Amino acid sequence: MINDIKKDARSRMDKSIEALRQELTKLRTGRAHTSLLDHLHVSYYGSDVPINQVANVNVIDPRTLGVAPYEKSMVPDVEKAILNSGLGLNPVTSGTVIRVPLPSLTEERRKDMIRVVRHEAEQARVAVRNIRRDANHSLKELLKEKEISEDDEHRAQEEIQRLTDAKVAEVDKVLEAKEADLMEV
Repeated sequence: MINDIKKDARSRMDKSIEALRQELTKLRTGRAHTSLLDHLHVSYYGSDVPINQVANVNVIDPRTLGVAPYEKSMVPDVEKAILNSGLGLNPVTSGTVIRVPLPSLTEERRKDMIRVVRHEAEQARVAVRNIRRDANHSLKELLKEKEISEDDEHRAQEEIQRLTDAKVAEVDKVLEAKEADLMEV
């Protein structure tokens, strides 16, 4: 029972950190990266599909993405999806290839982005702590029902605290890496 609680807590904490990583890939740094467009959806014969299912997205140079739709008729739809993405990108179409130049970030915009990144990291830390709270609550329930001893409960709580500390440190590393990425000119 205790192992199940710890295993559940570990997997939920890992998912929280993975969600943070996914959220941070959506934030634009000054450098081109194919995952920047991963969350975009394009209307394809009446249904919304991810952009990477209708086009090949690649990095042309450090500040430019290339998007090559598999069908020539999809060029305007893909271009429209990029324009309406809210990322502030202005695609340039040349034939069947859409070039997406990434404007360099201003100092003020970088600071805004860092503020957003720190907020996302804090949300992830809170999520990890909430998972710890849930796990500790489950342990207390087992203790109350006399299914485990007080010593077992105390040891398990200590292990969950160590796991929480490790996961919060992992969140901090992800945050540090993203901040460094954002401040790079």
